[in-house]
Amino acid sequence: MIIDLPSTTTSQLNKKLVELRERGGAVALGRVLTLVIVADDDERLEEAIDAANEASREHPSRVIVVAKGARTAAPRIDGQIRVGGDAGASEVIVLRLYGPLASQGQSAVIPLLLPDAPIVTWWPGTGPKDPARDPLGELAQRRITDSAAERNPIRALNTRAKAYTDGDTDLAWTRLTRWRAQLVSALDLPPYEKITGATVTGEADSPSTELLAGWLAYYLKVPVKRVKTTSAQGIVSVTLDRRSGPIELHRPDGRVGTLTQPGQPTRRISLQRRDNKDCLIEELRRLDPDEIYEAALQGLGKFAAGATAKKKAPAAKKKAAAKAGS
Repeated sequence: MIIDLPSTTTSQLNKKLVELRERGGAVALGRVLTLVIVADDDERLEEAIDAANEASREHPSRVIVVAKGARTAAPRIDGQIRVGGDAGASEVIVLRLYGPLASQGQSAVIPLLLPDAPIVTWWPGTGPKDPARDPLGELAQRRITDSAAERNPIRALNTRAKAYTDGDTDLAWTRLTRWRAQLVSALDLPPYEKITGATVTGEADSPSTELLAGWLAYYLKVPVKRVKTTSAQGIVSVTLDRRSGPIELHRPDGRVGTLTQPGQPTRRISLQRRDNKDCLIEELRRLDPDEIYEAALQGLGKFAAGATAKKKAPAAKKKAAAKAGS
């Protein structure tokens, strides 16, 4: 059910939520957190709400979406409430702020927050340079950005690395979970030898590739080379050098990876790019600081740039590949 409330106030929105709750349409007592979504365009807004609805099946929440209307318009709030089948296991409140109110998102959100519930703020598109100092970021215990959605992903990642505060995270990091798990499990197999170097190959503007190289550089304490390629999008391959031969995890098509290492059979592994729904579900499982992500950020300046791989992928494959993702 979707209820539109044009030219409304936060007080009227709260009254409507109470009315719906009394009619059995929503149960706020079962919500475990408040998720604030800051959307910069209508297309991304609906994608973010769909992801939040899916995530709410594991993390029931109140979702507050802040969208900015025309700054030149008269000050007003257009509200919308979604419950039931249009909100998953959550209740969704969409606030579109016009005129001077467009820069007052924090004031509009505070009256709608669930009492005594953790707050997570998510910027699915363009986010602030310093999330912890953003007015809506200041409200949250956890702040989620997505460098891959930025106009200049690598610059955005490096800027936020300098401003990192406990509670910050990035979906470009979350997309690495399967890659990191496979590499760690490969090291648990014989021969048990020291890693002497590493090479990470990926698209030039892939923040996930940068973070993977930073993570390896920080924890392995060996020379790491970051190679840029035009043969595919996102991360393409990781090579860990050892005396008996390298461990290689190669994913040329964005879907299936091949893991090879001396003394072990070649294995094919599902490494499908993760969508925002999967990444958001994972991020909402923890509200404490992510020390490993912080370490990966610290490792960003510890690897060297390798020679650019110039082999180009066929045009059909490039069109089929998703722009974002690891």
